[in-house]
Amino acid sequence: MKLRNVAIIAHVDHGKTTLVDRLLQQSGTYRDNQRVVERAMDSNDLERERGITILAKAASVQWKDTRINIVDTPGHADFGGEVERILNMVDGALVLVDAAEGPLPQTKFVVSKALKVGLKPIVVINKVDRPDARPTEVINEVFDLFAALDASEEQLDFPILYGSAKQGWMAESPDGPKDAGMQPLFDLILRHVAPPTVEDGPFRMIGTILEANPYLGRIITGRITSGTIKPNQAVKVLGGDGKLIENGRITKIIAFRGIERTPLDEAEAGDIVAIAGLTKGTVADTFCDPSIDIPLKAQPIDPPTVSMSFIVNNSPLAGTEGDKVTSRMIRDRLLREAEGNVALRVTEAADKDSMEVSGRGELQLAILIETMRREGFELSVSRPRVVLKKDDATGEWLEPIEEVVIDVDEEHSGVVVQKMSER
Repeated sequence: MKLRNVAIIAHVDHGKTTLVDRLLQQSGTYRDNQRVVERAMDSNDLERERGITILAKAASVQWKDTRINIVDTPGHADFGGEVERILNMVDGALVLVDAAEGPLPQTKFVVSKALKVGLKPIVVINKVDRPDARPTEVINEVFDLFAALDASEEQLDFPILYGSAKQGWMAESPDGPKDAGMQPLFDLILRHVAPPTVEDGPFRMIGTILEANPYLGRIITGRITSGTIKPNQAVKVLGGDGKLIENGRITKIIAFRGIERTPLDEAEAGDIVAIAGLTKGTVADTFCDPSIDIPLKAQPIDPPTVSMSFIVNNSPLAGTEGDKVTSRMIRDRLLREAEGNVALRVTEAADKDSMEVSGRGELQLAILIETMRREGFELSVSRPRVVLKKDDATGEWLEPIEEVVIDVDEEHSGVVVQKMSER
Protein backbone atom coordinates (compact mmCIF):
# COMPACT_ATOMS: atom_id res chain seq x y z
CA MET A 1 0.00 0.00 0.00
CA LYS A 2 1.38 3.42 -0.96
CA LEU A 3 1.45 6.11 1.74
CA ARG A 4 1.18 9.89 2.03
CA ASN A 5 1.41 11.87 5.29
CA VAL A 6 -0.12 15.35 5.27
CA ALA A 7 -0.75 18.02 7.91
CA ILE A 8 -3.53 20.59 7.64
CA ILE A 9 -2.61 24.18 8.58
CA ALA A 10 -5.12 26.99 9.00
CA HIS A 11 -6.07 29.96 11.14
CA VAL A 12 -8.84 29.38 13.67
CA ASP A 13 -12.20 29.07 11.89
CA HIS A 14 -10.98 28.83 8.30
CA GLY A 15 -12.68 25.46 7.85
CA LYS A 16 -9.92 22.95 8.56
CA THR A 17 -12.01 20.47 10.52
CA THR A 18 -14.95 20.70 8.08
CA LEU A 19 -12.53 19.94 5.22
CA VAL A 20 -11.40 16.75 6.98
CA ASP A 21 -15.06 15.74 7.40
CA ARG A 22 -15.59 16.05 3.63
CA LEU A 23 -12.42 14.09 2.81
CA LEU A 24 -13.59 11.28 5.10
CA GLN A 25 -17.07 11.25 3.54
CA GLN A 26 -16.01 11.37 -0.11
CA SER A 27 -13.26 8.78 0.16
CA GLY A 28 -15.92 6.25 1.20
CA THR A 29 -14.59 6.06 4.76
CA TYR A 30 -18.13 6.45 6.10
CA ARG A 31 -20.98 4.15 5.07
CA ASP A 32 -23.79 5.97 3.28
CA ASN A 33 -26.18 5.46 6.19
CA GLN A 34 -23.68 6.08 8.98
CA ARG A 35 -24.58 8.88 11.36
CA VAL A 36 -21.61 11.18 11.69
CA VAL A 37 -21.16 14.14 14.01
CA GLU A 38 -20.32 17.48 12.41
CA ARG A 39 -16.61 18.29 12.70
CA ALA A 40 -15.59 14.75 13.58
CA MET A 41 -12.03 15.71 14.49
CA ASP A 42 -13.07 18.15 17.26
CA SER A 43 -14.12 15.46 19.68
CA ASN A 44 -13.85 17.40 22.91
CA ASP A 45 -16.86 19.53 24.05
CA LEU A 46 -14.71 22.60 24.61
CA GLU A 47 -13.23 22.29 21.11
CA ARG A 48 -16.75 22.25 19.69
CA GLU A 49 -17.93 25.26 21.71
CA ARG A 50 -14.88 27.44 21.18
CA GLY A 51 -14.51 26.24 17.61
CA ILE A 52 -10.80 25.62 18.12
CA THR A 53 -8.63 22.54 17.82
CA ILE A 54 -6.79 21.92 21.09
CA LEU A 55 -5.49 18.39 20.67
CA ALA A 56 -3.64 17.25 17.58
CA LYS A 57 -5.36 14.29 15.99
CA ALA A 58 -4.84 11.92 13.12
CA ALA A 59 -7.24 10.34 10.65
CA SER A 60 -6.66 8.46 7.45
CA VAL A 61 -8.45 8.00 4.16
CA GLN A 62 -7.85 5.66 1.26
CA TRP A 63 -7.85 7.06 -2.26
CA LYS A 64 -7.31 4.65 -5.14
CA ASP A 65 -4.31 2.52 -4.04
CA THR A 66 -2.89 5.05 -1.53
CA ARG A 67 -3.53 5.58 2.16
CA ILE A 68 -3.42 9.27 3.12
CA ASN A 69 -2.74 9.99 6.81
CA ILE A 70 -4.14 13.41 7.70
CA VAL A 71 -2.95 15.15 10.85
CA ASP A 72 -4.86 18.12 12.22
CA THR A 73 -2.62 20.78 13.81
CA PRO A 74 -3.59 23.11 16.66
CA GLY A 75 -3.51 26.74 15.58
CA HIS A 76 -2.89 28.63 18.85
CA ALA A 77 0.63 29.61 19.95
CA ASP A 78 -0.09 28.05 23.38
CA PHE A 79 0.09 24.69 21.64
CA GLY A 80 3.07 25.71 19.48
CA GLY A 81 5.47 22.97 20.56
CA GLU A 82 3.00 20.38 19.38
CA VAL A 83 2.82 21.96 15.91
CA GLU A 84 6.56 21.63 15.28
CA ARG A 85 6.64 17.97 16.27
CA ILE A 86 3.67 17.18 14.03
CA LEU A 87 5.25 18.87 11.03
CA ASN A 88 8.32 16.66 11.47
CA MET A 89 6.03 13.64 11.13
CA VAL A 90 4.56 14.54 7.70
CA ASP A 91 5.87 15.12 4.16
CA GLY A 92 3.37 17.68 2.96
CA ALA A 93 0.99 20.36 4.22
CA LEU A 94 -2.33 21.78 3.07
CA VAL A 95 -2.45 25.50 3.88
CA LEU A 96 -6.13 26.35 4.14
CA VAL A 97 -7.04 30.04 3.76
CA ASP A 98 -10.42 31.76 3.98
CA ALA A 99 -11.27 33.40 0.62
CA ALA A 100 -12.52 36.56 2.36
CA GLU A 101 -10.22 36.93 5.38
CA GLY A 102 -6.96 35.90 3.73
CA PRO A 103 -3.94 34.64 5.69
CA LEU A 104 -4.14 35.65 9.38
CA PRO A 105 -1.55 35.58 12.23
CA GLN A 106 -2.10 31.93 13.02
CA THR A 107 -1.64 30.91 9.38
CA LYS A 108 1.66 32.79 9.51
CA PHE A 109 2.79 31.09 12.74
CA VAL A 110 2.27 27.53 11.47
CA VAL A 111 3.32 28.20 7.86
CA SER A 112 6.65 29.64 9.06
CA LYS A 113 7.29 26.40 10.97
CA ALA A 114 6.27 24.28 7.95
CA LEU A 115 8.59 26.16 5.57
CA LYS A 116 11.45 25.85 8.07
CA VAL A 117 11.01 22.06 8.17
CA GLY A 118 11.23 22.11 4.34
CA LEU A 119 7.65 21.09 3.50
CA LYS A 120 6.29 22.12 0.08
CA PRO A 121 2.74 23.27 0.81
CA ILE A 122 -0.43 23.03 -1.26
CA VAL A 123 -2.58 26.16 -0.89
CA VAL A 124 -6.35 25.65 -0.66
CA ILE A 125 -8.56 28.75 -0.85
CA ASN A 126 -11.69 27.76 1.08
CA LYS A 127 -15.13 29.40 1.37
CA VAL A 128 -15.14 30.84 -2.18
CA ASP A 129 -18.95 30.69 -1.93
CA ARG A 130 -18.91 33.62 0.54
CA PRO A 131 -20.46 36.80 -0.88
CA ASP A 132 -17.37 38.79 0.20
CA ALA A 133 -14.86 36.29 -1.21
CA ARG A 134 -11.81 37.80 -3.02
CA PRO A 135 -9.79 34.73 -4.08
CA THR A 136 -7.36 36.48 -6.45
CA GLU A 137 -6.24 39.06 -3.88
CA VAL A 138 -5.96 36.35 -1.20
CA ILE A 139 -3.60 34.31 -3.42
CA ASN A 140 -1.36 37.38 -3.76
CA GLU A 141 -1.40 37.83 0.02
CA VAL A 142 -0.41 34.18 0.50
CA PHE A 143 2.44 34.58 -2.00
CA ASP A 144 3.65 37.71 -0.17
CA LEU A 145 3.46 35.84 3.15
CA PHE A 146 5.54 32.93 1.81
CA ALA A 147 8.09 35.37 0.38
CA ALA A 148 8.29 37.27 3.68
CA LEU A 149 8.93 33.97 5.48
CA ASP A 150 11.93 33.23 3.22
CA ALA A 151 10.33 30.42 1.25
CA SER A 152 12.58 28.70 -1.29
CA GLU A 153 11.89 28.84 -5.07
CA GLU A 154 10.29 25.39 -4.88
CA GLN A 155 8.08 26.35 -1.95
CA LEU A 156 6.95 29.55 -3.73
CA ASP A 157 5.87 27.49 -6.73
CA PHE A 158 2.89 26.12 -4.80
CA PRO A 159 -0.14 24.47 -6.44
CA ILE A 160 -3.51 26.16 -5.73
CA LEU A 161 -7.06 24.82 -5.43
CA TYR A 162 -10.25 26.77 -4.79
CA GLY A 163 -13.46 25.48 -3.32
CA SER A 164 -15.89 25.19 -0.45
CA ALA A 165 -15.40 22.48 2.15
CA LYS A 166 -18.93 23.11 3.41
CA GLN A 167 -20.42 22.43 -0.04
CA GLY A 168 -17.90 19.63 -0.59
CA TRP A 169 -16.07 20.62 -3.82
CA MET A 170 -12.61 21.74 -4.98
CA ALA A 171 -11.49 22.96 -8.41
CA GLU A 172 -8.58 24.67 -10.16
CA SER A 173 -10.43 27.97 -10.53
CA PRO A 174 -12.81 29.82 -8.17
CA ASP A 175 -15.81 29.26 -10.50
CA GLY A 176 -14.55 25.79 -11.40
CA PRO A 177 -16.70 22.74 -12.07
CA LYS A 178 -18.28 21.64 -8.78
CA ASP A 179 -19.26 18.15 -9.87
CA ALA A 180 -15.88 16.47 -9.17
CA GLY A 181 -16.28 16.92 -5.39
CA MET A 182 -12.99 16.55 -3.50
CA GLN A 183 -11.33 14.48 -6.23
CA PRO A 184 -9.02 17.31 -7.47
CA LEU A 185 -7.64 17.65 -3.93
CA PHE A 186 -7.04 13.90 -3.50
CA ASP A 187 -5.28 13.71 -6.88
CA LEU A 188 -3.15 16.77 -6.11
CA ILE A 189 -2.02 15.26 -2.77
CA LEU A 190 -0.91 12.07 -4.58
CA ARG A 191 0.98 14.09 -7.22
CA HIS A 192 2.54 16.83 -5.09
CA VAL A 193 3.31 15.23 -1.71
CA ALA A 194 6.33 12.94 -1.63
CA PRO A 195 5.99 9.42 -0.22
CA PRO A 196 7.49 9.14 3.29
CA THR A 197 11.27 8.78 3.43
CA VAL A 198 12.26 5.53 5.09
CA GLU A 199 15.65 4.82 6.68
CA ASP A 200 17.37 1.45 6.88
CA GLY A 201 17.79 -0.46 10.12
CA PRO A 202 15.66 -1.88 12.93
CA PHE A 203 12.54 -0.26 14.44
CA ARG A 204 12.81 3.43 15.46
CA MET A 205 10.11 6.02 16.08
CA ILE A 206 9.84 9.42 17.79
CA GLY A 207 6.88 9.98 20.11
CA THR A 208 4.82 12.90 18.77
CA ILE A 209 1.44 12.79 20.52
CA LEU A 210 0.78 11.31 23.96
CA GLU A 211 -2.56 10.35 25.46
CA ALA A 212 -3.62 8.43 28.53
CA ASN A 213 -6.18 5.67 27.93
CA PRO A 214 -8.00 4.01 30.86
CA TYR A 215 -7.73 0.53 29.29
CA LEU A 216 -4.43 0.56 27.41
CA GLY A 217 -2.41 2.99 29.58
CA ARG A 218 -0.14 5.44 27.79
CA ILE A 219 -0.62 5.59 24.03
CA ILE A 220 2.13 7.21 21.97
CA THR A 221 1.52 8.25 18.37
CA GLY A 222 4.38 8.82 15.95
CA ARG A 223 5.74 8.03 12.52
CA ILE A 224 7.92 4.95 12.18
CA THR A 225 11.32 6.09 10.83
CA SER A 226 12.78 2.66 10.11
CA GLY A 227 12.05 -1.05 10.50
CA THR A 228 8.80 -2.81 11.35
CA ILE A 229 7.02 -3.53 14.60
CA LYS A 230 4.70 -6.26 15.85
CA PRO A 231 2.73 -6.70 19.08
CA ASN A 232 4.75 -8.27 21.93
CA GLN A 233 8.02 -7.04 20.42
CA ALA A 234 10.66 -5.87 22.91
CA VAL A 235 11.54 -2.17 22.65
CA LYS A 236 13.45 0.38 24.65
CA VAL A 237 12.96 4.12 25.10
CA LEU A 238 15.83 6.61 24.88
CA GLY A 239 15.68 10.24 26.04
CA GLY A 240 17.00 13.10 23.89
CA ASP A 241 20.40 12.79 25.63
CA GLY A 242 20.65 9.07 24.80
CA LYS A 243 19.94 7.88 28.37
CA LEU A 244 17.81 4.75 28.75
CA ILE A 245 14.34 5.60 30.11
CA GLU A 246 12.79 2.13 30.11
CA ASN A 247 12.65 -1.30 28.51
CA GLY A 248 9.30 -2.87 27.71
CA ARG A 249 7.09 -4.71 25.26
CA ILE A 250 4.51 -3.37 22.84
CA THR A 251 1.09 -4.65 23.91
CA LYS A 252 -0.87 -3.17 21.02
CA ILE A 253 -0.31 -1.32 17.73
CA ILE A 254 -3.17 0.90 16.67
CA ALA A 255 -3.61 2.46 13.24
CA PHE A 256 -6.01 5.14 12.12
CA ARG A 257 -8.53 3.97 9.54
CA GLY A 258 -10.90 6.86 8.96
CA ILE A 259 -11.35 8.25 12.46
CA GLU A 260 -11.71 4.75 13.91
CA ARG A 261 -8.72 3.02 15.42
CA THR A 262 -8.00 -0.54 14.45
CA PRO A 263 -5.39 -2.91 15.90
CA LEU A 264 -2.62 -4.05 13.52
CA ASP A 265 -0.54 -7.24 13.45
CA GLU A 266 2.40 -5.39 11.93
CA ALA A 267 3.28 -1.79 11.08
CA GLU A 268 6.07 -0.68 8.79
CA ALA A 269 8.30 2.34 8.29
CA GLY A 270 6.61 5.48 6.98
CA ASP A 271 3.22 4.83 8.57
CA ILE A 272 1.78 6.89 11.44
CA VAL A 273 0.65 4.57 14.24
CA ALA A 274 0.01 4.56 17.97
CA ILE A 275 1.66 2.06 20.33
CA ALA A 276 0.68 0.98 23.84
CA GLY A 277 2.48 -0.94 26.57
CA LEU A 278 5.15 1.47 27.83
CA THR A 279 4.82 3.32 31.13
CA LYS A 280 7.44 6.10 31.07
CA GLY A 281 8.27 6.97 27.45
CA THR A 282 6.81 10.30 26.36
CA VAL A 283 6.78 12.84 23.54
CA ALA A 284 10.19 13.65 21.96
CA ASP A 285 11.64 10.31 23.23
CA THR A 286 12.90 7.67 20.78
CA PHE A 287 11.11 4.29 20.87
CA CYS A 288 13.40 1.72 19.29
CA ASP A 289 14.73 -1.80 18.96
CA PRO A 290 16.91 -2.88 21.96
CA SER A 291 20.02 -2.92 19.69
CA ILE A 292 19.94 0.85 19.12
CA ASP A 293 21.91 3.29 21.33
CA ILE A 294 21.63 6.62 19.51
CA PRO A 295 18.31 8.49 19.74
CA LEU A 296 16.67 10.24 16.80
CA LYS A 297 16.84 14.04 16.81
CA ALA A 298 13.60 15.47 18.17
CA GLN A 299 12.02 18.84 18.84
CA PRO A 300 12.29 19.35 22.64
CA ILE A 301 9.11 20.05 24.64
CA ASP A 302 8.62 23.79 25.23
CA PRO A 303 9.09 24.73 28.89
CA PRO A 304 6.03 26.12 30.76
CA THR A 305 5.77 29.90 31.24
CA VAL A 306 2.84 30.43 33.68
CA SER A 307 1.73 28.52 36.76
CA MET A 308 -1.32 28.47 39.05
CA SER A 309 -2.08 26.80 42.38
CA PHE A 310 -5.09 24.47 42.49
CA ILE A 311 -6.54 24.28 46.01
CA VAL A 312 -9.60 22.68 47.63
CA ASN A 313 -12.65 24.96 47.51
CA ASN A 314 -12.88 26.19 51.11
CA SER A 315 -15.46 28.95 50.55
CA PRO A 316 -18.82 28.92 52.43
CA LEU A 317 -20.49 27.67 49.21
CA ALA A 318 -18.29 24.55 48.95
CA GLY A 319 -20.07 21.43 47.73
CA THR A 320 -22.96 23.22 46.02
CA GLU A 321 -21.80 22.81 42.41
CA GLY A 322 -19.72 19.65 42.22
CA ASP A 323 -19.29 16.33 43.97
CA LYS A 324 -15.51 15.96 43.60
CA VAL A 325 -14.26 18.25 46.32
CA THR A 326 -11.42 16.57 48.25
CA SER A 327 -7.75 17.37 47.69
CA ARG A 328 -7.02 13.69 46.90
CA MET A 329 -9.56 13.70 44.03
CA ILE A 330 -8.13 16.95 42.64
CA ARG A 331 -4.57 15.64 42.97
CA ASP A 332 -5.38 12.35 41.18
CA ARG A 333 -7.18 14.17 38.37
CA LEU A 334 -4.26 16.59 37.80
CA LEU A 335 -1.70 13.79 37.80
CA ARG A 336 -3.84 11.93 35.27
CA GLU A 337 -3.96 15.08 33.10
CA ALA A 338 -0.17 15.47 33.30
CA GLU A 339 0.23 11.90 32.01
CA GLY A 340 -1.54 12.69 28.76
CA ASN A 341 -0.61 16.35 28.35
CA VAL A 342 3.11 16.93 27.83
CA ALA A 343 2.92 20.73 27.94
CA LEU A 344 1.63 20.72 31.54
CA ARG A 345 3.80 20.24 34.59
CA VAL A 346 2.06 19.24 37.83
CA THR A 347 3.86 19.26 41.20
CA GLU A 348 2.68 19.03 44.78
CA ALA A 349 3.28 22.11 46.95
CA ALA A 350 5.50 21.73 50.05
CA ASP A 351 2.52 22.05 52.42
CA LYS A 352 0.75 19.14 50.60
CA ASP A 353 -2.62 20.91 50.43
CA SER A 354 -2.28 22.51 46.99
CA MET A 355 -1.02 21.48 43.54
CA GLU A 356 1.13 23.68 41.30
CA VAL A 357 0.12 23.45 37.63
CA SER A 358 2.38 25.09 35.03
CA GLY A 359 1.58 25.44 31.33
CA ARG A 360 2.43 27.26 28.10
CA GLY A 361 -0.16 30.00 28.47
CA GLU A 362 -3.36 31.20 30.09
CA LEU A 363 -5.60 29.65 27.42
CA GLN A 364 -4.22 26.20 28.16
CA LEU A 365 -4.80 26.52 31.92
CA ALA A 366 -8.27 28.03 31.39
CA ILE A 367 -9.25 25.02 29.27
CA LEU A 368 -8.03 22.60 31.96
CA ILE A 369 -10.01 24.41 34.70
CA GLU A 370 -13.18 24.48 32.59
CA THR A 371 -12.83 20.78 31.70
CA MET A 372 -12.48 19.87 35.40
CA ARG A 373 -15.42 22.05 36.39
CA ARG A 374 -17.61 20.20 33.89
CA GLU A 375 -16.50 16.86 35.29
CA GLY A 376 -17.90 17.89 38.70
CA PHE A 377 -14.70 19.11 40.37
CA GLU A 378 -14.80 22.08 42.72
CA LEU A 379 -11.56 23.94 43.27
CA SER A 380 -10.06 27.33 44.06
CA VAL A 381 -7.28 28.60 41.83
CA SER A 382 -4.67 31.30 42.45
CA ARG A 383 -3.86 34.07 40.00
CA PRO A 384 -1.54 33.01 37.17
CA ARG A 385 2.14 33.63 38.02
CA VAL A 386 5.12 33.77 35.70
CA VAL A 387 7.44 30.76 35.99
CA LEU A 388 11.00 31.88 36.80
CA LYS A 389 14.05 29.81 35.94
CA LYS A 390 17.40 29.85 37.75
CA ASP A 391 20.48 30.44 35.60
CA ASP A 392 23.00 27.72 36.52
CA ALA A 393 26.01 29.91 35.72
CA THR A 394 25.14 33.14 37.55
CA GLY A 395 22.48 31.97 40.03
CA GLU A 396 20.14 34.76 38.85
CA TRP A 397 16.40 34.18 38.39
CA LEU A 398 15.29 34.66 34.79
CA GLU A 399 11.75 35.22 33.55
CA PRO A 400 10.41 34.11 30.16
CA ILE A 401 9.98 36.83 27.56
CA GLU A 402 7.80 36.78 24.46
CA GLU A 403 9.23 38.37 21.36
CA VAL A 404 6.50 40.28 19.54
CA VAL A 405 6.71 41.44 15.94
CA ILE A 406 3.88 43.70 14.77
CA ASP A 407 3.47 44.85 11.16
CA VAL A 408 1.31 47.99 10.97
CA ASP A 409 0.97 51.06 8.81
CA GLU A 410 2.87 54.06 10.14
CA GLU A 411 -0.22 56.08 11.15
CA HIS A 412 -1.26 53.38 13.63
CA SER A 413 2.15 52.65 15.15
CA GLY A 414 1.85 55.20 18.00
CA VAL A 415 -1.33 53.63 19.37
CA VAL A 416 0.10 50.10 19.07
CA VAL A 417 3.31 51.01 20.94
CA GLN A 418 1.22 52.62 23.69
CA LYS A 419 -1.01 49.54 24.04
CA MET A 420 2.01 47.22 24.15
CA SER A 421 3.74 49.25 26.89
CA GLU A 422 0.50 49.12 28.95
CA ARG A 423 0.61 45.31 28.72
